[in-house]
Amino acid sequence: MGAIDVISIFTGLSFIVYGINSFIANRMISEFERWGLADKRQLIGAAQFIAGIGVLVGLKSDLMLILSALFIMIMMLVAIMVRIKIKDNISDILPAIAYILLSMVILYNRICL
Repeated sequence: MGAIDVISIFTGLSFIVYGINSFIANRMISEFERWGLADKRQLIGAAQFIAGIGVLVGLKSDLMLILSALFIMIMMLVAIMVRIKIKDNISDILPAIAYILLSMVILYNRICL
């Protein structure tokens, strides 16, 4: 198992957990309210879950991995914009930046190498 596989598994599992937590974790429910996205919580949670599954399936399908990594990048760019809009600290924005970077590494390895 190579580094890209480890990155992909980490990213996929993270988004599966985030997606599930969007449905059941009180902390995440209150965060969606704070972000002004309470009415979109279930949709976003489902999107996170699907993206995570897509990354894991993408270990066997380059196209699925590429599409899922792009989808995660888009979600994280929107997350950054939301956090900037509500004036969150940079420390609250760093995880989204990290997932963008991980997605870029995944894409680079599947498209350019």
